[in-house]
Amino acid sequence: MLRKLQSKIIKPLASCNAARAYSDRPETWQMDKLTDIGSRKIFTDEHDIMREQVRKFYESVPMERKMMWEEQGHLDREFFKECGAQGLIGIEQSADKKGHGLDFYSNVIQIEEQIYGLVPGLMQVQNDLVLPYICSYGTDEQVDRYVPGIRDGEIISCLCMTEPGSGSDVQGIKTNAVRDGDDWILNGSKVFISCGYMADMAIVVAVTDKNVSKAAYGISLFLVDTNLPGFEKGKLLKKIGRASADTAELFFNDVRLPGNAVLGGEEGVNRGFQFLMHDLGRERLLVAMGCTAQLEKGFELTRQYVHEREAFGKPLINNQQVRHTLAEVKTECMVLRAITDKHIEAYANGDLDQQSVSMLKYYVSEKMIENTTKLQQLWGGYGYMLEYPIAQMFAGARVESIYAGTTEIMKELIARTL
Repeated sequence: MLRKLQSKIIKPLASCNAARAYSDRPETWQMDKLTDIGSRKIFTDEHDIMREQVRKFYESVPMERKMMWEEQGHLDREFFKECGAQGLIGIEQSADKKGHGLDFYSNVIQIEEQIYGLVPGLMQVQNDLVLPYICSYGTDEQVDRYVPGIRDGEIISCLCMTEPGSGSDVQGIKTNAVRDGDDWILNGSKVFISCGYMADMAIVVAVTDKNVSKAAYGISLFLVDTNLPGFEKGKLLKKIGRASADTAELFFNDVRLPGNAVLGGEEGVNRGFQFLMHDLGRERLLVAMGCTAQLEKGFELTRQYVHEREAFGKPLINNQQVRHTLAEVKTECMVLRAITDKHIEAYANGDLDQQSVSMLKYYVSEKMIENTTKLQQLWGGYGYMLEYPIAQMFAGARVESIYAGTTEIMKELIARTL
């Protein structure tokens, strides 16, 4: 459905920058609901058409299916294929790289609507972590081998950076690969890998040269099929939130890789750190985008709840404290939406700098945690029951200030500019 729609709107989306500059579209907080379609100056009417279709798809996912995912700890493989059939994977990648060739704003819509639809955000792993590396740095052979399958949801992929002894410190990586004739032998382990449990292929960050002046100069990225001998998946890791977004440990025990498994081929050897750092701000922007959208959704769910839930013979919204709490949170939503959209536009224009995105990620993630807690409080005991979305949001919010660079790392990056 969306693929047919894309063929109609791709040209308008490619030439809509001028129209956006003169847009008189209202802001989210000026609409009846923060999630209403038709707001925000960074989007156009053509984007609204796409958003309507994406929203319809994600809202069609039954709650029973979502709860099944929560209980089993991962999505079903069929859902990746359904997303692929809708054109929701490979949105930004150009046609010559086997993608759909839409703009960054279209990818923003996919991310936001997945959150508004209360669907786990694992398509971001495919769209925003794995595909950009393969399409930007992979050889033609690597693009042809992996991108069509990932785009169609037939191949589930993951990015393997974090290790038991190194998180934000990429230069502390111990996983290594050594040459053996024309092949490479991979050893080591990774932890907290999103989509790791279901993955068919992985981009693995490994040390390939220990005799360098700086560790960063001796890192390479490998494209690894998970069915190779020596590749082992650990059990599903149980988290306090985001249960349906599978997270796993991965182990590499003398995994033999062909020489062409290095991302970028022979020219990619020891350039992995350069690849990783090239677009680091994108992941932090994505976290801020997700936090803002989640708080908006949580606000709307809570607004509806306090109008329907009665206490002492009247709706909760009649209580001044409840109204004032919602007023506080709506104001925070306004601030977060304004600064997040500013940085979305900066990224789309190629103007996003590391200091700004570090400030954004730090501020938005902390504010989302703080305000989600305020919203959950208004639900009383129901807010503590995982069958209610607000409880899942509360549990899942805590990770936002941890992954993609902790709040402490963000503060240190900011402090270096002082």
